[in-house]
Amino acid sequence: MNYKQILTLVKKDILLELRQQYTFYGILLYVASTIFVIYLSMGQPEEQVWNGLFWVVQLFICINAVAKSFLAESKGRMLYFYTIAGAKDFIISKLIFNVLLMLLMSLISLLLFTLLLSNPLHNALLFIGITCLGGVSISLVFTFLAAIAAKAQQQAALMAILGFPLIIPQLLLLMKITTPAFAQVIQESWWQMTFLLVALDVMIVMLAVILFPFLWKD
Repeated sequence: MNYKQILTLVKKDILLELRQQYTFYGILLYVASTIFVIYLSMGQPEEQVWNGLFWVVQLFICINAVAKSFLAESKGRMLYFYTIAGAKDFIISKLIFNVLLMLLMSLISLLLFTLLLSNPLHNALLFIGITCLGGVSISLVFTFLAAIAAKAQQQAALMAILGFPLIIPQLLLLMKITTPAFAQVIQESWWQMTFLLVALDVMIVMLAVILFPFLWKD
């Protein structure tokens, strides 16, 4: 891996995102409007509902913010990247950029949730840490799926088919991990579930690095 190329590709994505600000602000508008509609319809929900709604919103934020990373790339641009960078460098740069973007969106949505839907958290620092970990996990999954779907004709359908069995267990695991943030008691299996989530993230990164070069050649 060429770390200089990876850094250059990440900077390229950041500059494109800054220049095309309508995309970033469109995602922010989606986040704010979704949480505001939840506030108008539910007011201040109880803790379990609050937790479930938060992670469902994170899922749709990720679909809008991260999944477009490969789907928006044209064939000509992909051919240009093929001539200047390696497959591993390219996929790692996409993973890093999408992780940074999803971390920002997750923290913004958490801020809006606490402002509009009250703050039922007993351990805010724990929930913030798990929010960052969950944002990383969801972004890695959808970046990997977007890389696969970009090579298929039915891109949206393929992402839905591949994403459902992967993302649902991950969301359920995140909801269980965040439960201690609403109480002062931490379950005995909490660390095991957290390590399981981290292991899933490592596995997805390894699969992306191993499998993407085969897609890259096409």
